[in-house]
Amino acid sequence: MAASSIEWTESTWNPLTGCNKVSPGCKHCYAERMAKRLQAMGLEKYRNGFRLTLHPEALEEPLRWSKPQYIFVNSMSDLFHKDVPLTFIQRIFDVMRRAHWHQFQVLTKRAERLLELDPVLAWSPNVWMGVSVENADYAYRIDLLRQTNAAIKFLSCEPLLGPLPNMNLQGIHWVIVGGESGPHARPMAQEWVRSIRDQCQAAGVPFFFKQWGGTRKKKTGRLLDNRIWDELPRQLAAA
Repeated sequence: MAASSIEWTESTWNPLTGCNKVSPGCKHCYAERMAKRLQAMGLEKYRNGFRLTLHPEALEEPLRWSKPQYIFVNSMSDLFHKDVPLTFIQRIFDVMRRAHWHQFQVLTKRAERLLELDPVLAWSPNVWMGVSVENADYAYRIDLLRQTNAAIKFLSCEPLLGPLPNMNLQGIHWVIVGGESGPHARPMAQEWVRSIRDQCQAAGVPFFFKQWGGTRKKKTGRLLDNRIWDELPRQLAAA
């Protein structure tokens, strides 16, 4: 288990690491930077740097964590990468089902494969499924997510790289928004964030504002219109 500084989760679990870029949100991937840093430090798990690597020895880790928590699955990869075998994905879903006292948060940019595999995945109520939507060109991922059998469906609009007007939020239970951070961070306009917040409020969908980002994200903070937006789906808030 690794404690997480990500505002919307508590811990991370990485039964696979490594990935490759598929859309503009990937350009300055934090996971790639982190993996290369850990490789340079000599960590065995990152011996391959950011090349996709399965870690079957890590599969049952959540079963050994007795304290219920919110777990971000594959913060250092994408579970639905084309080179991850279906059998391995199914083993991960089996562990999540067995570790029923946790809440698992899975996030992908590969919504096409997610929907393709949906019929053969054993969805349990404690699995949250999300897709990344960085600008309007990728809003179609919302429609693909909506067709899955995940009990809780969420959007991660981070890094938000453009406006997302007129989103269809039917069947969506949570929306996270955040600006890009780190070196070469691309700017995010306030009106983009307010628009998403207002759409969420109109649709009755909880809205979570993670950060403004930038090269000094602690300085820019998390305030939007003078308040912190930490809204959560009812299931999570009641857990």
